[in-house]
Amino acid sequence: MICFNPKEIIDISMPLVEGMKVYKGREAKKPRFENQVNHQTGTVHETLLSMNLHTGTHIDTKLHMIDDGERLEALAISDFIAPAIVLDFSHIQNAITKTDIEEKIASLAKKNILKKGSVTTILKEHFVILKTKNSFEDILEGAFIYLQEDGAEYLAKMGLRGVGIDALGIERDQPNHGSHLALMKEDIHILEGLRLGHVAEGCYTLLALPLSIIGVEASPVRAVLFPSTEITR
Repeated sequence: MICFNPKEIIDISMPLVEGMKVYKGREAKKPRFENQVNHQTGTVHETLLSMNLHTGTHIDTKLHMIDDGERLEALAISDFIAPAIVLDFSHIQNAITKTDIEEKIASLAKKNILKKGSVTTILKEHFVILKTKNSFEDILEGAFIYLQEDGAEYLAKMGLRGVGIDALGIERDQPNHGSHLALMKEDIHILEGLRLGHVAEGCYTLLALPLSIIGVEASPVRAVLFPSTEITR
């Protein structure tokens, strides 16, 4: 059993604000706030928010990439409360590959952050969260760091609950959306738009609940981490 101290909660979500960074800088993805009534014109203050569901920190469903794929309401909310491990790839300059992940897991096993053994057993039902220089440099709308298809295929064999990344897309300009599909076909959730600059590599518990929206392919989430007192098993 893992216990939480509420004071140790780590927010890893992007704030929603006008003019924020969005995927490839597309204006249509930027949130818009419209004040409809305020204390000068009425007795209450109310704001209309218009935004793309893939803006900021969000979860993708299969419908995003697969015709007639799973919609948001089909996902179990319990899937988004899970053990997680943050892997630091801040040194990567372009894409995270299978080799990068293999080397990182071997390194963490040597440090006893991960138990030694088969990664398909070690990380089963976990979220793997990829920390990159996207959290430190102003590259989110351009040449951001992404998960290469062979890296996604490698992670897809581990029985993961999900994969998260501090980019607004888990891939950048890849034809046929190979990284998305490799994970989605194995029922692995994709969490994008995280902020991880203040998060150390290691073991956590992730809480990233989607909104209850019917019929859509994505949802904003408020993603947080709690430090874990247990070594990932």
